[in-house]
Formats: sequence, structure tokens, C-alpha cells
Amino acid sequence: MSIRRPAIVSSVVVLAIVATACGTTAPKSTGSGGQVRRGGVYRTAISSFGFTGGFDPTGEYLGLAWDFYGAMLRTLVTYRHVAGPAGNVLVPDLATSVPQPTDGGLTYTFHLKPGIAFGPPVSRPITSQDIAYAFERIDSRPEVAQYAFYFDGVVQGMSQHGGPPTPITGIDTPDASTIVFHLTRPTGDFLYRLALPATAPIPHEVASCFPTGGGYGRDVVSSGPYMIQGAQNVDISTCTAITPMSGFDPTTHLTLVRNPAYDQATDSTSDRSNLVNGISVIVDSNVTDIFEKVQNGSLDGSLADTPPAAIEQQYLTNASPRSGYHADSGDRTWFLTMNLTTPPFDDIHVREAVNLIIDKAGLLKVWGGSTHGEIATHIMPPTILDNQLTGSYDPYATPGEAGSLTLAKQQMMLSKYDPKRDGMCDVAACKGLVMTNRNYPPWTDTESIVQQDLAKIGIGVVPRELETGAAYQTIQTVKNDIPIALNAGWGKDYPDPYTFAEPLFSSSSIIPSGNVNYSLVGLTKAQASAMGVAYPAGGVPSVDSRISQCEAMAGSARLACWVIFDKYVMTNVVPWVPYLWATNITITAPSVTRYQFDQFSGYISLTQIAVNNKATV
Repeated sequence: MSIRRPAIVSSVVVLAIVATACGTTAPKSTGSGGQVRRGGVYRTAISSFGFTGGFDPTGEYLGLAWDFYGAMLRTLVTYRHVAGPAGNVLVPDLATSVPQPTDGGLTYTFHLKPGIAFGPPVSRPITSQDIAYAFERIDSRPEVAQYAFYFDGVVQGMSQHGGPPTPITGIDTPDASTIVFHLTRPTGDFLYRLALPATAPIPHEVASCFPTGGGYGRDVVSSGPYMIQGAQNVDISTCTAITPMSGFDPTTHLTLVRNPAYDQATDSTSDRSNLVNGISVIVDSNVTDIFEKVQNGSLDGSLADTPPAAIEQQYLTNASPRSGYHADSGDRTWFLTMNLTTPPFDDIHVREAVNLIIDKAGLLKVWGGSTHGEIATHIMPPTILDNQLTGSYDPYATPGEAGSLTLAKQQMMLSKYDPKRDGMCDVAACKGLVMTNRNYPPWTDTESIVQQDLAKIGIGVVPRELETGAAYQTIQTVKNDIPIALNAGWGKDYPDPYTFAEPLFSSSSIIPSGNVNYSLVGLTKAQASAMGVAYPAGGVPSVDSRISQCEAMAGSARLACWVIFDKYVMTNVVPWVPYLWATNITITAPSVTRYQFDQFSGYISLTQIAVNNKATV
């Protein structure tokens, strides 16, 4: 996103996925807390977890949750949990090796490593049936499995049927240590999809007790090096006996401790070194308080919040604490999203006018300037497109990226919502529009800029400030019919442009709740009727065929196709105002003796860090 780095390889070639294809990124020593050693607890805090699926791996689609899952769950294949290109390389995890597909790219066969078990309270060997059950959950509840579209129509028999979990015809488990996937078509990035957290093994004896979405999140059973504290005390003899694990309350805390069932011999120290004894996260709505505690040493580091400007400046101007300041690429775009079914944003000229009026330079300044990223001019971060559009594509360029009233009014004059042809959105539908946002900086600071800019072209918005999870859940519920939202951001699911296309712009990804196609691109009349929203007279633009076209390609042709796709969305659909390709800022205390960033989750690598403190959990 912001600071220039080596590009992500966006052409998916299976051979390049194998672990030997790339080395690792060395963790960065930091602080003055002594040598790197095993022990201690990484103590951190967050203003709000903001989970969108109750922390249930089947449905949870928040990058921060995926960061925790990297320490708790194991999948057939995984990443190295390091920064940069090395962090995008797949390696075996539960599987003995990364297989080559057979049957013309339609069949993938995996063999499980011996000696891998679920942690308490299940405490039994993991089998291929546990992985198959994870897929059955993905397929059975589309309102919960927010990214089921990665497998729907790809794995034979997966169709998001909505009933209880049932066996999938395209998944065979001939024995307890073998699982075979049969695809409907060659899918070059299928191995990447198998690293998504929803595919991690799930024990039927616990998860089946939670037939509705999110309930399992309080009792997630670990397959990785860390587990939720108190897991060993949960009684799973009957469904009614199960109580939430004491180490997790989404309103107050998450505490992870070592999983006694985890065997390091089945893993790799280069992928998960697991140096800390535990991870303690508390919820503190006062962001300033969080960073002051990092400074005074009562916390070891931040997690997902942006440091207040005054505190950040201390790290940028003073040499002594600078080693604790980390700016990493999260391969993420922040954007203002517009609902294509709701007036006045059902008119493309209004959406273009909005792109031309927004002061992106002002938004970047409020975020903290260039250390926090660079101004976004199109949909996908530069690294996702192998820097093909870097510095060369800005369809809504304005002087100094500060917005242009003249250019915006010219577009508004072409709109049906400007009957006076004065460059203003004149009708009643332009006023009193709800704009969701997060309730803490920097989002609250960006609010006034957007509100004032939109008013210049006659669009009146009423901000609705919510905590992170509530803000996302509000815009992810289609029937809420939110016209415009400032709280939206998107990071890659894996290193391929498809993860910015299918989830965000495909009609097949639109679901009643948990929907991430916020603009409802490609919405059909049938979908609108079923979900209780109006369908505009002029229809809704679709890019489904373009997504399918690019997905079927490989190599340089695939990359070129996605470049064209990004341009098409920006000029022919115009669902967003992308304004920032963001860096992830983490601040650590001197007690952190080794720091590493996880390129997959976009946050600190919890399995690679080290601390020198005497804290216990």
C-alpha cells in the first residue's frame, strides 16, 4: 500500500506456492528488553474487537480475528506468518506436503501428518472428517459463512444450501488421514483458498451444539499452538453443559495460553516459533490510554488501533523510542462505499461527482500523513496488481488530490437528481442520508471532511457512529439499505486480485447478512425481492462475466485482465471512493525483543514475537 515494497506475485502458479520457492523474512529485533527468549506474555489492548461473525471461524471475516486464528487454528496449508513476499508463500500445515493437482486440475489429495490433535476440551486426534465437517458448515449456512463463495460451485456439491451440515459429494475421506477434493473446474488459486480459517478442522461434538451463527465463537477448539484460556474446564458431555470459555468475552478480553495438545514437532519453527507463553488482549475504548500504557510498559504493544497523533509524533521525531514504531503493508484499501440501489447513488453521475469532490489529501492528513499510507486512486492496492497501475491511473484526479468543485458539479449536472442543472443534488432524496462510521479516530476525524465535501454538491449526510463490529454488521445487513458508509475497508484474503473482485463485486457474494458486497454490485431483481430492498428502475451494473473471465486465466494474461477489471469498475460501475492504501501501524514497548508482521492477517505475527517480561496468564 504505502511504503514501496517488492510486489506480490499475482499470477497463480501452483509450483510457486511450494515452500521452497521463497525464503523467510527475518523477524526484527526491537526494544531494549534483552535477548530473544521463550516465555512471558504479550500484553495488548484494543478499542473494540469488532468481530463480524461472533469469532466463529466458519463465518468470521475480520482480519484481526484471522490474526488470532493464526495462533489457534491449523489448516491443510498455511503461510509463514512473516512480512513481505515471503509471507505470501504457502507451506504445508496439517498436510504432509503441498500437492500437485491431478485429473486435469480437478482433484487435490491431502495426507494428514500424524500426531496432530485438538486441544481441550476435545483432546483427541484430528481426522480428515473434522476438515470435511468444516466444509459442511461453510456450505450449510450462507448467512454465517461470509466467504462461502470461494467454494460454492468450485467444490463439487457445494451450493450454500442453507440447511443443516450434510456430506459434500466433492469431498472424500477414504481414511482418517486422507482427504480428497473434487472440483467442478480447474481453479488455479484453490490452494490459497484452503488456507482460509473457515477450512480449519472443527470438532462435530462441540460445534454441532451451535446451530445458529456465532455461538461457537465463545468455545472455539484449538488445533494450533495456543488455545482460549479455560478451555480445559468446559464440559462437553452434553450440549446443554457447554459454557463459554472463561478466556474470551467479546466485550472485555481474549486470553490465549499454550495448547497442551500441540506438538511442535509437527510444525516448523520458521513458520510458528511460539515463543510467548500467552497472549492477553483487553478491551479499552480509550485509544489514548492504550498507547500511554504501551509507553509506560504496562502493555507490551498495540494491536489494531491507530496511535493518537501526539503520541505517534514522539516516535517519529525522537530516536530513542523509534525502534518500537512499525509501519507495515496490510495490502488494504480504505474507501467510501455507495449503495447502487439507493437514491441518489443509483445514478452513476452522482457517484462520479462524489469521487471528484472528496478531499483525499485532507483525509490522508487526518489519518496521520504519509506514514499511514498513500492516496488510493483505484480499487486494488498496487502490490495486488504487481504495481501495473502505480502512478499511472487516476480517473478522478483533482489538483493536489484535494477535490474539485468545478469537476464535481459538471458531473452532477448530468444526473437526474439535478433538475435545476446547477451542479447540486437538488431533490429530497439527496438530503438526510445515513452515513455509517466508526466511533473513534481517525474515522471520526474524517467524518467532517466528507460531510462538508458532499454538502458542496447538495448531498446531506447524517453520520451514525458505531463501534467497529456494529458498524460493519449494519452495512453487511442488506435490508438495512444504508446509502453510504465511511467505515469500510478491505484487505486481501490471499495474494491474488480475485480476492478483491469476487467478494466485493460479484452478485453471488450478496447474502442477507454478513454481506461484503456493500454497494450491491450485480444485485438481481430476485435477490432484491428476497432481501427486502428496492430494485432501481435503471437496474444495477454487473461485473460477473468479467470476474469469470479473469478467474479462468493464468500468468500475465490473468494479471492484465485484473488490471482492466479494476479500471472498468472505477469508470463504469463507480461503487466507491477509494481514498487510502493503508499501512498498519504497530507500536511496541522495549519489552518486545522480537517483532514480526503477518502478511496474511495484516497484523502483528502472534506466533513470531518475543517478549522479556515476567507476566503470566
